[in-house]
Amino acid sequence: MTAAWTIRAAVLTLGLLAGSAAARELPDFTRLVASNAPAVVNISTVQHSESRSRQGSPSDELEEFFRRFFPPEGEVPRMPYARPRSLGSGFVIEENGYILTNNHVVEDADEIVVRFNDRRELLAELVGADPRSDLAVLKVEADDLPTVRLGRSESLEVGEWVLAIGSPFGFDYSVTAGIVSAKGRSLPTEHNENYVPFIQTDVAINPGNSGGPLFNLDGEVVGINSQIYSNSGGFMGVSFAIPIDVAMEVVEQLKASGRVSRGWLGVVIQEVNRDLAETFGLDRPHGALVTRVLEESPAEAAGLEPGDIIIRFDGHAIEFSSDLPHVVGRTTVGEETDLRVVRNGREMTLAVTVGELAEREDQQLGFARSGESSSSRVGLRVEALAEAAAERLGISGGVRVVEVDGPAAKAGITRGDVITRLNNREILDLGSFRQVVEDLPAGRSVPVLIIRGEAPRFLALRVPE
Repeated sequence: MTAAWTIRAAVLTLGLLAGSAAARELPDFTRLVASNAPAVVNISTVQHSESRSRQGSPSDELEEFFRRFFPPEGEVPRMPYARPRSLGSGFVIEENGYILTNNHVVEDADEIVVRFNDRRELLAELVGADPRSDLAVLKVEADDLPTVRLGRSESLEVGEWVLAIGSPFGFDYSVTAGIVSAKGRSLPTEHNENYVPFIQTDVAINPGNSGGPLFNLDGEVVGINSQIYSNSGGFMGVSFAIPIDVAMEVVEQLKASGRVSRGWLGVVIQEVNRDLAETFGLDRPHGALVTRVLEESPAEAAGLEPGDIIIRFDGHAIEFSSDLPHVVGRTTVGEETDLRVVRNGREMTLAVTVGELAEREDQQLGFARSGESSSSRVGLRVEALAEAAAERLGISGGVRVVEVDGPAAKAGITRGDVITRLNNREILDLGSFRQVVEDLPAGRSVPVLIIRGEAPRFLALRVPE
């Protein structure tokens, strides 16, 4: 045997050993799946409605196909029917029949059917649901059910392996795995609310996985699969799960009273970018910038003002504006706590008694024009705001932008915006607007508070030399 052959054989042996060692380091999910699959369920609902579609069609797409290519001959009477839909997943959290899933899985359902992996099907009662966190608790009449073990999402680390079990596209008990990509992700709802610091993963999650468990390698549930980020409706490498720590706080309240009580501060906030940090005297962008303080709110009672930047709440650092709703919402109603803010470049501490977040109320706000116009050296032409419009917006005054150019346009101000504060001074009418503009420091960036649509926000306006 030649020396060259000996060397090649040694290299090949080392390569095989290295590959074998690497394989041994990869996680083996088989035991985890076997021990936890019995506690995972498929959830379908029945909705009673009127339709001409044929009963039992498995999907909207098939119903549309039959409607287009096999139209009924003559008029078919509209008859009520119960339409089953396989919507998502869930998991048993207590052996006496309590099941956790997403609110959007069972929302508006007339009947809820839970199917176990032994093919049993049981009708479930909705114990309570919380749309703000997208969680729902169900109860089936059964005993000695297999349950999952609950872990601590707080102890999860980015890069850690996680695994999901669910029913994507109706394929029951499908298993997918990946890693934790990030924690504390902010995903505002259509009402611009954000009370869940989501876990981001690259686990393949698709329609039907919603409400299913996310496991760590110890076989503990650390999250509830809830959302995907997708342009196609299918998995694109980014998925989001509700942390189990947050979920169980909701579960206990839903079981006790059928509703969830959350802490409420009573402010409208926005992110602090680099330009705004400079205008407010911060050394770096951080905190939650207060754009509006609601009347008769805990924030108003504590003395918070528009332009304050909240940097700590109850000992929790507020790095991003999205951090604030998370910590406030989880604070006990009626609890007094400290609020650290930056006002006019100086830090101060305020004491605030946390209120209770009320049920959501949709508001329709409009604008009205009145009064004369005025121009300014920062590229703005404004007009007085009608008293009725100010009342609808919940403000004491302001001016409405009718034309914008130059520095104002660069700042992002647009026609129709209502200006309520400029350089930390309140704008009540045209006269106060003119005076504040005259006093603006040349060559510096100043904050301007606007209301656009329903949302107040600060912009950084650079005053020309």
